[in-house]
Amino acid sequence: MLDPAVTAARLNELLAAAGLKPLQAHQSKQFSDYFSLILRWNARVNLTAIRDEEGILSRHFVESIACAAALPAGIAILLDFGSGAGLPGIPIAICRPEVAVTLAESQGKKAAFLREAVRVLGLSTEIHSGRAETLTTQFDCVTLRAVDQMQRAIQAAAHLVRPGGWLAPLTTDSEIAAIQSAAGPQFNWSHSIRLAGSDHGMLALGQRSPSST
Repeated sequence: MLDPAVTAARLNELLAAAGLKPLQAHQSKQFSDYFSLILRWNARVNLTAIRDEEGILSRHFVESIACAAALPAGIAILLDFGSGAGLPGIPIAICRPEVAVTLAESQGKKAAFLREAVRVLGLSTEIHSGRAETLTTQFDCVTLRAVDQMQRAIQAAAHLVRPGGWLAPLTTDSEIAAIQSAAGPQFNWSHSIRLAGSDHGMLALGQRSPSST
């Protein structure tokens, strides 16, 4: 396992190569601790199929940090739907501390990991250890990344976005049209953003009509 200082330095190198701002010292510490937790827990919980250290930094972390940077301003409450290992929700909570993040994860072991990660990293992030569909709150933004049955999840997530709020799936070029169709006509997909540091990753941003119910 990489030394925490080496992890932080390597992550900042990858961010610089992607044209993203370097992390502040306390954020670097949080990401190093998060990285160590993923490696330790992944051996028994299967948090992510990407298991090599460089892959976690370059794929999971850089892509999620790029997502945090690309999300619109003015978001106060955000839901990470099917959060898994906490991606992109935990990086958003670290990089956008003004946003109150809820991580929804129905698998018990993964939810236990999220609780431990939030505790260790000193975040005020909420954990919903059940199906996101059971939530009654609507959010300013709902993110999804690498969830099972993405189109079905998009349909459920769309109902959790408040009028005027954002649906923000992390996806690829080839999936955008299907995602937009699944979300329904109440969303306006003005633009998609190529995620810095990713060959194929896209952040699709759909804004729900302010008049929709």
